[in-house]
Amino acid sequence: MKIVRFQYAGEVRYGVHEDDSVRLAEGTPFSGWKLVDERVAPGEVRLLAPCEPSKVVCIGLNYVDHAAELNMALPDEPLMFLKPPTAVCGPGDTIVYPAMTGNLHYEAELGIVIGGRAKDIPEDEALGCVLGYTCANDVTARDLQARDGQWTRCKSFDTFMPLGPCIETVFEPDNAAIRLTLNGEERQSSNISNFIFKVPRLVSFVSQVMTLLPGDVIITGTPPGIGPMERGDSVRVEIEGIGALENPVG
Repeated sequence: MKIVRFQYAGEVRYGVHEDDSVRLAEGTPFSGWKLVDERVAPGEVRLLAPCEPSKVVCIGLNYVDHAAELNMALPDEPLMFLKPPTAVCGPGDTIVYPAMTGNLHYEAELGIVIGGRAKDIPEDEALGCVLGYTCANDVTARDLQARDGQWTRCKSFDTFMPLGPCIETVFEPDNAAIRLTLNGEERQSSNISNFIFKVPRLVSFVSQVMTLLPGDVIITGTPPGIGPMERGDSVRVEIEGIGALENPVG
């Protein structure tokens, strides 16, 4: 099921993308909802970020092939940092290139969308806390990252957390191709089978640190090939079985 959040007839609604239409819903998938009989064409809605997280929990260095690219040892436990909800934007939204940076990078990632409140969850129960999965782009001001020595400023500008186009509830979190193209040219390509820490471990680990709330997102690290974007570029994240998230840079 591809859950979408969108603007339609002046309202923000949830629904399900089915075949060539969007079936509308009453309520949200996080607080009780019901699909209704009304359907509209995809062109009649403007897709938004598929959820409104209270926080985005980010995992660094989580691909074996990315660690090899950087000549770094594999970490013993997940490395976490946060992005604020104000960084979130949706499909088609412009990634704003801040005047404060001169080196803006893309990072294609799988996003885990949490379905209900979760705290201290064992690994063998972790997938039960997941509503579904989405595409993410962990936009980063790389020069500020090097200058600051920590990652809050470089990761947290408005529009630095594109999410979308949907929440896919039927997805194999151990094996799916992930790629990123910039202006149609492939820059990143891997498979989530190369994760160092798998989805259950990540959800369990994060929940032992902080309470996860409905709609929160965990992004799971990026594969090899990170690099710069410029104003006027178009960046596209594609994950097999979920879809594609495309954003202009301006």
